[in-house]
Amino acid sequence: MMFKPASLLLMTALVATPAFAQNVATVNGKPIPAAKVDQIVKQVVAQGKQADSPQLREAIKKDLINREVMIQEADRQGVANRPDVKMALDNARQSIVINAMLQDYVKKNPVKDADIKAEYDKYKSQVGDKEYHARHILVATEDEAKAIIVKLKAGGKFEELAKQSKDGSAANGGDLDWASAASYVPEFSAAMIKLNKGQITETPVKTQFGYHVIKLEDTRAAKVPSFDEVKQQVAESIQQRRLAAYRDELAKKAKIQ
Repeated sequence: MMFKPASLLLMTALVATPAFAQNVATVNGKPIPAAKVDQIVKQVVAQGKQADSPQLREAIKKDLINREVMIQEADRQGVANRPDVKMALDNARQSIVINAMLQDYVKKNPVKDADIKAEYDKYKSQVGDKEYHARHILVATEDEAKAIIVKLKAGGKFEELAKQSKDGSAANGGDLDWASAASYVPEFSAAMIKLNKGQITETPVKTQFGYHVIKLEDTRAAKVPSFDEVKQQVAESIQQRRLAAYRDELAKKAKIQ
């Protein structure tokens, strides 16, 4: 029997340790890399769900072991070769790759603060400094609308007559709640903002939806959120529009038959 010198044993241990440390476990000879645990921990922490801890790492390790056990059994059964599973895998692969590409696009084309501010200022100008509380009655023909105006002038109650309105507000007396003028189609807004509190339109207002009789209940100063309150929301909106434009651009370049 031969014995290795102590120095040689120590060197062997030092060489073997890094290789062992690369894996957190093996399942039927298949290693589970420590880097995989690190990657998942980083994702969980980045999402703000949990802080990095031994407990989190142990839970992730157990989950990876269980997944490896299950995938090995699925492979043994040939599940991945089923047509439906192949299609699902292909769809999942497409989604993962496309999302990674779009993330790269976002990183290379960040939304600048100046773009966000310009969008916010545009929104503020559209909303204006007033909100309107209006009611309306929507009917199909101009004659119907004129007949309603006659009844209102004769003392008819707007809320009662609004029950014949052709939209969802009929059940609520034609109430449209508080909204900015920009919330409505131009023809409706133009007629509404000319009214005084409690006044009703003298003639039917024609829009793409039909003929309206409008009553202005009241006005108030608009409550526009501050730039800081909506900055993130505006940035995401701009980003989504850019991604849609990028997708459309790629589609135009593609040969689609």
